[in-house]
Amino acid sequence: MKKLLLLTCTLISLSSAIWVANFPQADIKNESVKATLYLPDAQQGFYQGTRFDWSGVIASLEYQGHQYFSQWFEKYDPKVHESATGPVEEFTVLGYDEAKPGDTFLKIGVGALRKADDSKYAFAKYYDIVDPGKWTVSKKADRVEFTHELKDAAGYSYIYRKTVRLMKDKPQLVLEHSLKNTGKKAIATSVYNHNFFTIDNEPTGPGIEVKFPFNVQAQGKGFGDIVLAGNNKLTYTRPLNKGESVFSSGLEGFGTSAKDYDFRIENKKTGAGVRMTSDQPILKIVYWACATTSCPEPYISINAAPGQEMKWKINYDFYTFPKTASTN
Repeated sequence: MKKLLLLTCTLISLSSAIWVANFPQADIKNESVKATLYLPDAQQGFYQGTRFDWSGVIASLEYQGHQYFSQWFEKYDPKVHESATGPVEEFTVLGYDEAKPGDTFLKIGVGALRKADDSKYAFAKYYDIVDPGKWTVSKKADRVEFTHELKDAAGYSYIYRKTVRLMKDKPQLVLEHSLKNTGKKAIATSVYNHNFFTIDNEPTGPGIEVKFPFNVQAQGKGFGDIVLAGNNKLTYTRPLNKGESVFSSGLEGFGTSAKDYDFRIENKKTGAGVRMTSDQPILKIVYWACATTSCPEPYISINAAPGQEMKWKINYDFYTFPKTASTN
């Protein structure tokens, strides 16, 4: 009986390992950075939720022995909104308030979703996907190109392209986007990047700092107590406990120029950091952190009239610096 039980457990374990290994994915690299991306797939994909854009989910990224992305959440479910890793992006919904229960609304990078009832839209809720659109993926040594095409979904049509590219001869990852409005309705929305960084799996606390090019100010859950804003950065007074989080619905201090879209997250203990910049001005910045990840969430505006195309970029520059051994 013991042998049978051991064999059964072994088979279950092997089956789980095979299932995990079978997520559609692609590896990219340049001279100093290597990364693994999960690919969109409605049946086998790592992420199948209805919150985040399905393209560009990054499982891991390594630079000079430092790991920047990993699983930050405890429980995994492909259709749960939190089951995403890397610099994942979310577009604000289109057509939800106008839709009646049973009708569809639009989530760019996901598809046409069904409105279940008269309640307000909730990002944590899973909505049935009525039309997933068409995904096309092109894999190359240093980049993955995603194209999502949706036709007449909730009255909208578009071609959305996103390329996750490692630049030649420098430790830089670039997210290149374009959204072409191929329908009759204007597309006016916003998009933000959640930036689920887990640099060397450092717990959220005094070992992590988030820096800005402006005098950042903040109010919200945990601010002024657990997390402090001042001297152009956010710092933690103590580690966050399991299940604990901090949140601000709007960091302040930035201006109208794209130069203020310039953030750094640093692990002071291991001496690894990343700088995030964009060619677009900031609409607003939400900030959220739990015990395993700290996330500045910068929003930008997306506007495309029928027949128009909008393009934008987000850059990630990875670097190292002398670590601070005294950080608690």
